[in-house]
Amino acid sequence: MSKSTQACLAVFLSLPALAFTQQTVAPATPAAQAEAVPAPGGGDGRIKVDVVVTDKSGKPVSGLDLKDFTLLDNNQPAKIVSFHASDGAGQGGDPPVEVILLIDTVNLDFKYVASVRQEMEKFLSQNGGHLAHPVSLFVLTNLGLDAARAPTTDGNGLAAEVRQLDNKLRTVGPSEGVNGAIERFYASIKVLATIAQSEANKPGRKLLIWASSGWPMLESVNVEISPKAQQQNFDSIVGLSTMLREARLSVYSISSTDSGVNATAYRGFLKGVKSAGKSSPDNLALKVLAIQSAGRVLGPNNDLTAQIDSCVEDASSFYTLSPTSITI
Repeated sequence: MSKSTQACLAVFLSLPALAFTQQTVAPATPAAQAEAVPAPGGGDGRIKVDVVVTDKSGKPVSGLDLKDFTLLDNNQPAKIVSFHASDGAGQGGDPPVEVILLIDTVNLDFKYVASVRQEMEKFLSQNGGHLAHPVSLFVLTNLGLDAARAPTTDGNGLAAEVRQLDNKLRTVGPSEGVNGAIERFYASIKVLATIAQSEANKPGRKLLIWASSGWPMLESVNVEISPKAQQQNFDSIVGLSTMLREARLSVYSISSTDSGVNATAYRGFLKGVKSAGKSSPDNLALKVLAIQSAGRVLGPNNDLTAQIDSCVEDASSFYTLSPTSITI
């Protein structure tokens, strides 16, 4: 690798380092599965954990109580000092869960862009255009991030805006080669951090549904980093994970195609990283961040509308727990 390529990567990886820890939540009911993401503690200063519990078919489970949960911090039981069940509709003082749809033209092959737009439009037009949750639309292009409007439940209005995106979406294609892979990796992570920082200023839980198979996994294109850059990479993992936690932002990866290395290689990076020496840029892959932020990885298949519906269903029932303490 050239010195210039190493320098470019090192600059990118200089996200702010913030405190971060990972927790797992296991419900007492054997048939259920739980995914958790820590959330800001609000006025009382406590860290909270938003939990989605699903049954064997992947449907959210409602009606559970505190006794149904065990909270583990580094595999050690932690006392749960507060518990709240939510239907995601804004009852009990929490605002409705916000859904963010993102069309990723930077990492999506040209031939799939039109179908993504059409599936987004189909989702927004369901139920006469009446959306169950406020939805915002973002488009990632080689010019940066474009937000169409503030969150709204007017699906017909958003669908009209999606139709108007056609000319913009036609102009963008993924950059090629190693330098192109690094550039797309940089641009994508920067945008995700920008969204997380913006959403941290808003109360409530958010679902970010990212339409593409993700940005390049750099180990697959033989990108090497220096020890200094590896430390910066670790700081980036810490920083971005904390941003997602503080924003109460769960990331979802949906795709109609996934023929590259991203299809399965991400599974080797799902375990939390505890030191810089064991970190990799691929710990910041879209699908890794999706799983670790309590989102999901869906697809590949052509029915993106069904994938989005499945993601949004996670907003219909979730639980918020607060432990006595968290190990940093």
